Amino acid sequence: MIYRSLSDLIEEYLKDFLKESQQVEINRREVAKHFNCVPSQINYVINTRFTQQHGYHVESKRGGGGYIRISKIQVVNHADQIDHMLQSIDRELPQRNGATIVKTLAKEDLITEREARLIQALMDKDLLLEINHDEEKIRSKLLRKILNELKYKR
Repeated sequence: MIYRSLSDLIEEYLKDFLKESQQVEINRREVAKHFNCVPSQINYVINTRFTQQHGYHVESKRGGGGYIRISKIQVVNHADQIDHMLQSIDRELPQRNGATIVKTLAKEDLITEREARLIQALMDKDLLLEINHDEEKIRSKLLRKILNELKYKR
């Protein structure tokens, strides 16, 4: 039997709606009730699995009639998609966020699985710390350079 976490189930549930349309609007409390969990679990899933690096835009309105709107980022071409990824990279880039971007590149067939593994190896925390103590800054610069090369070399 394959064990799937509650977060995986919630993510799958929301992505099923997004297969039908480019946007879904949910009530956090209702989704939490559906999964018999606390509303903060829904927040966790949205904040970690529906980010700009994953190709989503999230809006929320708090309060009694509040909602969370998740939209797939519409891209015209690969350069547009890469621009969205570039916008999500700050001056410093934690390893987890870099890994998410690389996985998205592979998922969208902008790079191969092999290229993804090579890029992940270059951005490895231990490797970058050996080079310099500002590993997140180096990772940010590396990934920006790679994305710009992908954008103009395709």
